[in-house]
Amino acid sequence: MKKRYYDLNTYFRKRFGQRVHKLSVDAGLSCPNRDGAIGFGGCIYCNAKGSGTNAHAKGMSITQQLEASKTPVAKRFKAGKFIAYFQSFTNTYAPVAHLKQLYDEALCVPDIAGLAIGTRPDCINEPILELLHDYAKKHLIWIEYGLQSSHDKTLSLINRGHDAGCFVRAVRATAGRGILIGTHVILGLPGESRQDMHATADFIARLPINGVKLHLFYVVRNTPIEALYNQGKYTCMQQREYAEMVCDFLERLPEHIVIQRLTGDPHPRELIAPEWALQKQQTLDLIKQILQKRNTWQGKLFKD
Repeated sequence: MKKRYYDLNTYFRKRFGQRVHKLSVDAGLSCPNRDGAIGFGGCIYCNAKGSGTNAHAKGMSITQQLEASKTPVAKRFKAGKFIAYFQSFTNTYAPVAHLKQLYDEALCVPDIAGLAIGTRPDCINEPILELLHDYAKKHLIWIEYGLQSSHDKTLSLINRGHDAGCFVRAVRATAGRGILIGTHVILGLPGESRQDMHATADFIARLPINGVKLHLFYVVRNTPIEALYNQGKYTCMQQREYAEMVCDFLERLPEHIVIQRLTGDPHPRELIAPEWALQKQQTLDLIKQILQKRNTWQGKLFKD
């Protein structure tokens, strides 16, 4: 059966002719929304680990982290090439010379075909973009900007520390340099309606975006949103509600955008709610069932 959205595996096979897998890297970097540069505490859903593995804190170098991940991943997924995914916190939040050391080390590891760099739109500048442009001449380079929502009221509520205009400026500054641009969006953010989430999809569709990651807004232990959830001030999306919204979102995105993720992977020991967030495959199957039942696909409602 023909796929109803453009997934990351399909993209990798078209580009490399084989299975490619991303390997998470913890570079030991911080975030300006946590260290006091623009605020304290970070986003209301982010805990002290910041989606990281703590590998850097354990003393593991970039090379050691990648080498430790390669063998089991290659065996499990039959991958022949890999992308070093700088995931934890803000991976352009350092002097460019330090970033170059980190990126160079990753690209020197055998079978690493490129970099995926997770960051914030307010943590990019011309020297960093020039560095990534140079890498992009020989390697696959993705930069993944966290947007989460196109609505400034939501960004303020979740304590992002930037507005949607900042994201637009970062995307436009990055475009045309050979760097692929991804964005992260969270569905089910506090106070957002179905129409608000549709508007975020339309917002992204009008920009030179190459990839999108969709995440469920789930409640993680030791975060500000945990307190709001415990006080009854936030209610999580139901599984079917989320799956329906993912399908709505896909319909509004142009067909060329690579869908890198349809839901997140909460750590079982950190997750507070909803419990169904741990049922990833069930959620993915439900999304596929809804797409098929609607007879819809990515881009169906997109208007250029």
